[in-house]
Formats: sequence, C-alpha cells, structure tokens
Amino acid sequence: MIETAISVLLILFLVAMFAGFVDAISGGGGLITVPALLMAGVPPLVALGTNKFQGVFGTASAAMTFASKGHLNLRALWPVALICFLASVVGALIASYIPQDALAFALPAVLILVAIYFACAPNLSKGPRKPVVGGAIITGFALPLIGLYDGIFGPGAGSFYMLVLLGLGGMELVQATARTKLFNFSSNLGGLIGFALIGAVAWKVGLTMAAGQIIGSNLGARMAINKGASLIRPLLVVICIATTLKLLLAG
Repeated sequence: MIETAISVLLILFLVAMFAGFVDAISGGGGLITVPALLMAGVPPLVALGTNKFQGVFGTASAAMTFASKGHLNLRALWPVALICFLASVVGALIASYIPQDALAFALPAVLILVAIYFACAPNLSKGPRKPVVGGAIITGFALPLIGLYDGIFGPGAGSFYMLVLLGLGGMELVQATARTKLFNFSSNLGGLIGFALIGAVAWKVGLTMAAGQIIGSNLGARMAINKGASLIRPLLVVICIATTLKLLLAG
C-alpha cells in the first residue's frame, strides 16, 4: 500500500481537476496526471493503473455531460465503445508483463513522442469534412489500436481518438469530442479492470484524484460544447516536455 502525505494528495487533487478540464476539451489529460503521479513517488505500473482509475471518473463525467446535451447516441455507439474496452483490457495485461525498469524508461520516451505529436499535428478544429477512410477501418482498426495503447500506457489517448475522428472520420468538432469522451471512458475502464486484476492501483490516491477529475471534466465539457478548443495544445506541449525532462533528470 502506498502512503501519501495529505499535502501531496491535495496537489494531486488540483492536478487532476486541471487535467480533467483539459482532457474534456482537447484530450491529453494523462500527459498531466501520469507525470504528476510518477513525481509523487508512485511506481510506474501503479501510476498507470491509478491514472486509469481517476481517468474513468473524468471521462464518464464528460461523456454524461455531452449525452445530456444530445451529442451522443449511446444506443448506436455502444458496440464501438465495447471494442475500445476489450482492446484496453488486453493492453493493460500486456503492460503487466513489462518490467518496471523498462516502464520507467519507456514512459518519458512515450511522453516526448506525444509532445511532438501535439506540436506538429495540424489544426483539425474546422469541420465537418469528407471522411478520408471508411468507417469500417476506423471502427475495426484505428480505434481498437488506440484502445490497446490506452491500456498499455494511456497518455494522449484521448487526443489520438480526436485525431482519428476529426482527421480520418471528418467529423464536426463537438461530435468528435463527445465520441472521444465515450471511447476514452471505455478504454479507461478496460485498462482499470486489467490493472486492478494485478493489484496495480493506488486506491486512496485514485479516489482523491477522481474527485478533482469530476469537477474539472464537467467544466471542460461545458466549455468544449460552447466554445470548442483552441488554446490547450501549446500548454500540453510545454507541460509534457517539462515533466519528461524532470523524470529523465530524476532517473
């Protein structure tokens, strides 16, 4: 069991609230929460599992907000969400076989790659567009691949869902954001189940961060519906690079 000081829990609560706000708008909340957990002294595998736990609450809250505003057809989308869920369970089980030292080395590398993606990805906020590929490719390959990644690592998965739905699916921004929250919730839940089965979740830390996630994601979802996303990506790049350098120097 991981013992964490009250002051550290308070900081993690605030971090999760900010991450939930950011994630509901543009995705990428894991780029904030995973480094925060690692810097709080949580082991890499447990940090991934705890991130899944707190992330479930944030993505669920955001998805419910979008659904209440009529932006999600849950009856039509549940099969796709189930695919993302199952792929993430498999990913979490794969992560359990990766040595802790390898995870500690891989996480900063993954964060750097995701930061490069955020810095270089085109602005896809305008839409809708003509789809680049068919729905079968998106549903049968691209989304499950992201779900698998979300189970193994996770940071940036929400933004990858957005990239696929906007860039390949040609969807309008709010519609893509709403679906992203549903699919990200599903893969977070799948990953959580996988990590919980191997005992890689710090429940007290996760519950504290979950409270922050609920508040932040609700606010972020409302802002995404009303104003869209335009200012978050540069901030995520800075945070990602800074925390990755901190991890590398600490190692």
